[in-house]
Amino acid sequence: MTTHLQATTTLNNGKAMPWFGIGVFKVTDGPELVDAVKAAVAHGYRSIDTAAIYDNERSVGQSIREALQETGLSREDLFVTSKVWNADLGYEATLAAYETSLEKLGLDYLDLYLIHWPVAGKYKDAWRALEALYKAGRVKAIGVSNFQIHHLEDLMKDAEIKPMVNQVELHPRLSQQVLRDFCARHDIQIEAWSPLMQGQLLDNPVLQEIGARHGKSVAQVILRWDLQHGIVTIPKSTKAPRIIENASVFDFELTSEEMTRIDALNQNLRVGPDPDNFDF
Repeated sequence: MTTHLQATTTLNNGKAMPWFGIGVFKVTDGPELVDAVKAAVAHGYRSIDTAAIYDNERSVGQSIREALQETGLSREDLFVTSKVWNADLGYEATLAAYETSLEKLGLDYLDLYLIHWPVAGKYKDAWRALEALYKAGRVKAIGVSNFQIHHLEDLMKDAEIKPMVNQVELHPRLSQQVLRDFCARHDIQIEAWSPLMQGQLLDNPVLQEIGARHGKSVAQVILRWDLQHGIVTIPKSTKAPRIIENASVFDFELTSEEMTRIDALNQNLRVGPDPDNFDF
């Protein structure tokens, strides 16, 4: 059972990854982002998720430097993720994109580097680049984002190294059960982006009822549901009180009946692009 904010799962290469982190999607470069990430680290978060396309890696890097200085933590205490964007998929282009992300972040390595979207005809060359970075010790773990089963099967036909993580849109309206089962069989850790469905579930009566029973918010119920399903989760917030509230999910447990009721909310409904019909 995941019992505290710094609890970790072990990826298929032996690397420890926190179950819980902060995402910075659509947070603009600048003081608000720096303050948010610093607040998260000060409160005990150890995982930070960004991407090249978010255009905020410089502020994430600044926040990491300042947080380490203020808390006395070391770089090794944090788990930092970024992603290569679609325009940079290709062997040489992906290697260059990694260097650009490191430069913006001001880091010597990433803990996890992901292919952001499965662009047909491009993700295999990008994966070879990630394998090269991994084998050279430049990144601690590699994975993919938004890959469906057929993308994973296609990738693994030729891959030397199996993905360690698949980060996908996942929330009670899009529970991704079949994909989760596939990844579990292949020891690929599922990670949820948009776990709160961009706020669209906050007035759901089932989740409100369950939350009231535990004295918890709907957001806390959803994030606890993730953890009890073995899903790494990275809710986004820029407000310190919400960052703290989101992480207050280790002092209660959903019953099996409550988990089943939340599972039943699935409608295969996305708020983000469909990986099979995305205009890359």
